[in-house]
Amino acid sequence: MDIPLLVAHRGYMEAYPENSLRGLAAALQAGAPYVEFDVQSSADGELLILHDTDLLRTAGRPGQVLDTAAADLRGVSVHEPGRFGDRFLPTPIPRLAEIVPLLHHHPDARALVEIKNETLQRFGRAPVVERLLTAIAPVAGQCHVIGYDREILAAVRERAGMPIGWVIRRYDDQARRQATALDPDLLIGEVSMFPPDRRPWPGPWRWMLFDITDPELALAYAADGVELIETRDIGAMYRHPLLARRRLRSPGE
Repeated sequence: MDIPLLVAHRGYMEAYPENSLRGLAAALQAGAPYVEFDVQSSADGELLILHDTDLLRTAGRPGQVLDTAAADLRGVSVHEPGRFGDRFLPTPIPRLAEIVPLLHHHPDARALVEIKNETLQRFGRAPVVERLLTAIAPVAGQCHVIGYDREILAAVRERAGMPIGWVIRRYDDQARRQATALDPDLLIGEVSMFPPDRRPWPGPWRWMLFDITDPELALAYAADGVELIETRDIGAMYRHPLLARRRLRSPGE
């Protein structure tokens, strides 16, 4: 039986604030072989682990991350008050460089680092790539850079030789031609874009689908050739005995 590897979407986001160091650490402790997180930039170029460009959803307050200096963001708590109240107050916005010691502690795990398009559009592809590669250099061997921007992904591979993953917006012939030209290590798509009677395109890449919280659905897609399943609830997924076979043992376990 094909058993997929699980990817913790923005960390263990079902139980912890998304993209928080606490949530990422909890996902790795639960045995996730992959964690995924997002990267945005402050106004002065500090790369941060954060999905949104505004602070309303994650911090419960107004503010635009791309317009705010890193020093002014250090006092912001992204504890997701709408979901968790004050349970995780305070939760600082992690700097990208803070992922390094966490990955060092879990040397068999891998990180999928997603550069958000808003940051690329505001600050430019080349400067953002340079800062990103510098920040993750000590754990570059544990990282894949992923995103929607094919030009950036090609630049990362050429500049650093790192694995890349392209997130597709459509499942059609044009996207397939673009995937063939880019030749990514991962092709990433949302479950809803797949026709029910079609298998994922074959190719040199591995497929990853998001966001799945049903273990049986994850196993069904694995039988169709999907190797990685991204989930917001890594703990619940590993309660399934088959999926649990591919969890990583944590250091000291």
